[in-house]
Amino acid sequence: MRYLVVVAHPDDEVLGAGATIYKLAQIGHKITVCILSGEVSARDHRPRIDELHKDINSSSSILGVKGVITGDFPNIEFNIVPHLKLVQFIESAIIETEAEIVFTHHPSDLNNDHVHTSLACQAAVRLFQRKSDVCPIRELLFMEVPSATEWGLNEAIRKFTPNTFIEVDEKGVNKKIEALIQYRDVMRAYPHPRSQEAIKGLAAYRGGQAGMIYAEAFECVFRRGL
Repeated sequence: MRYLVVVAHPDDEVLGAGATIYKLAQIGHKITVCILSGEVSARDHRPRIDELHKDINSSSSILGVKGVITGDFPNIEFNIVPHLKLVQFIESAIIETEAEIVFTHHPSDLNNDHVHTSLACQAAVRLFQRKSDVCPIRELLFMEVPSATEWGLNEAIRKFTPNTFIEVDEKGVNKKIEALIQYRDVMRAYPHPRSQEAIKGLAAYRGGQAGMIYAEAFECVFRRGL
């Protein structure tokens, strides 16, 4: 199976689906990560671009990611990027990877870039309806990014509601944490949501919801077939 993880920023892919990516890679699936903003100009203590790309490669290697597609959309400014440009970039990634299953951000996330990534991705996955030579998408799933998704406080918008739980073992959670550590200055001390303790705790909580030891939770919003 071919998976595409579409995210706004470097590290979002690990925060949202790191243990799942590792599990899928270990059993032979092909995972590609599409990062729309390959720079972190709005981040405090931001690394140099060459350092960031090194971090991306190191993190991806730990998880077993087969390829990374990086865009140059402006960090925390997706709201001023024409929607069509975001959609077309994701469409090109879908075509290049022949993706069958896509993970992306939840549209009620607090982070502006996450929201616009989700909206663009929702439009892009319909590409197979217009082009018969494009591999149809089997599933679209929203993921949760700690320190962003849970801060979607607007009660007028439906919040992240997981309905799909992927079981990951303790090794998978540890690999997720190890991959996150590759991104310099991303991790924080507990009780921050991006601390090792909180990440492992969230995996235990999501696992407990579904009768598992550890799990990552997703919201499946589109599925073709049985």
